[in-house]
Amino acid sequence: MTSYQDRYAASVMNTFGPPALVLTRGEGAHVWDADGNEYVDLLGGIAVNALGHGHPALVEAVTTQLQTLGHVSNFFTSEPQVELAEKLLELVGVGVGGGKVFFTNSGTEANEAAFKLTRRTGRTQVVVAQDSFHGRTMGALALTSKEAYRAPFEPLPGDVTFVPFGDVDALAAAVTGETAAILLEPLQGEAGVNVAPEGYLAAARAIADEHGALLWLDEIQSGMGRTGEWFAHLPSGVRPDIVTVAKGLGGGFPIGACIGIGAAGELLQPGNHGTTFGGNPVACAAALAVIRTIEDDNLLEHVTVLGQKIRDGLAADPRVTEVRGEGLLIGLDLVSESSADVLLAARRAGFIVNNATPRRIRLAPPLILSEDDANAFLAAWPAILDEAKA
Repeated sequence: MTSYQDRYAASVMNTFGPPALVLTRGEGAHVWDADGNEYVDLLGGIAVNALGHGHPALVEAVTTQLQTLGHVSNFFTSEPQVELAEKLLELVGVGVGGGKVFFTNSGTEANEAAFKLTRRTGRTQVVVAQDSFHGRTMGALALTSKEAYRAPFEPLPGDVTFVPFGDVDALAAAVTGETAAILLEPLQGEAGVNVAPEGYLAAARAIADEHGALLWLDEIQSGMGRTGEWFAHLPSGVRPDIVTVAKGLGGGFPIGACIGIGAAGELLQPGNHGTTFGGNPVACAAALAVIRTIEDDNLLEHVTVLGQKIRDGLAADPRVTEVRGEGLLIGLDLVSESSADVLLAARRAGFIVNNATPRRIRLAPPLILSEDDANAFLAAWPAILDEAKA
């Protein structure tokens, strides 16, 4: 393993720091490293591997499509592209005719497309929540609240106002007749899974309507069944103008989408934006396979039930002060600033988790995570905290 880590350090840009492991294969919710150690993957590529590793439906879809038609450019379309656009409009609750989709390769690119779309309103201000994360490209970075991410690359695209997440009064005070859009995550994943308070999205919709602004919901981490719903905002009954999605959409194959609902779907016109690989047949076939498997295997209900079981089990330990989330997007707070030690102790016990902040752990396992694997993790959890001296 050390050899590969040395070769990585010598050849790959140091944007992520040294890799923790050299992973060689995966099956379901399990992965193995170059030394043969097995882990239950409770991070899922950061909410990406919706069907885990090596799922037959995804493998078959990608293989079959690549044998048929791989890349065609956006001078042309393909059956998977059209079918996926129609399906996403259905899943977001508007159906064909209720909006339009722009396909990308990633979440940050979906947000870049949405950011450009908001400029077509003739306004420039975007009001965004603190503790947000919307991507690393220059436009998406301007919308990401963490100062340490933004500062080295300023000046960034301007006219962005940050307000406390969940604070309706602060949101109302920041939005004016010059506001192009309000941008929110229903659940803030990067921050350790902050959940929008009851009524917050509805209040944001009302504030946007009052000032003629767009409501843009970033569902890149929370969408595609992650919370037990196709999109986390759906139970609120709120209809946004823009929804961005990626991560779990392709189950590990790179794809994202910017969904413009109603009139917002018409704002980008020929020449306004583009992509070389976005919406290519293989990526769209992968996404369709993910969606069909979630439907056929009733994974939304599975995610809802198993997620509640995991949250309840984690909350039972007094060293955990709060557990948040929906479905299989879970964040917890520790009594002490020991999350880095908990991560290492969990790995030694055979579980991959994420330390979102010094006190916070984030879990985003594959949607196909088994009850046995969840039980094994909960059984190991007290000893993990013991070893970490949490």
